[in-house]
Amino acid sequence: MHHLFRMVLGQKDLSRAGDLFSLDDSEIEDSLTEALEQIKIISSSSDYQTNNNDQAVVEICITRITTAIRETESIEKHAKALVGLWDSCLEHNLRPSGKDEDTPHAKIASDIMSCILQNYNRPPVMALAIPIAVKFLHRGNKELCRNMSNYLSLAAITKADLLADHTEVIVKSILQENSKVLQLFDLI
Repeated sequence: MHHLFRMVLGQKDLSRAGDLFSLDDSEIEDSLTEALEQIKIISSSSDYQTNNNDQAVVEICITRITTAIRETESIEKHAKALVGLWDSCLEHNLRPSGKDEDTPHAKIASDIMSCILQNYNRPPVMALAIPIAVKFLHRGNKELCRNMSNYLSLAAITKADLLADHTEVIVKSILQENSKVLQLFDLI
């Protein structure tokens, strides 16, 4: 792993995290998978939900990583680690707390989701991502669910067969949302 990623993630050094943006994308590209694995460890710690410093370090690092992946067009190389981090978010609370404020793991999930699913036209990436993506449809976060639905429709346009095994879960999610809308009309 690049020494700056090692320092920022190893020491959870928020004061140096911004320096990651001064590095060239190609200089850190070989470190991205390892950095994602380290982020997964940090975000799985028992105090992550309440540790603002760790959350800020993780957010900055994820932004830097996803930017480098996009700029170096290396999504296939790092897809497994991205999907692994994304999947780990499912082990945590994703429901907004209070006034539509996303939980720390919902923020990670959202950032990773957009990085992965913007590559809906790359079947190897979608083959890894779709089984995890459909799990987010029933996790109680409307914003994640809505965005996920949009990305899944794009994936269906380019590679519908990847979604075939998940049709039942997708339809149930749609019916569940429609049921909530109908309940609202009953109240009016």
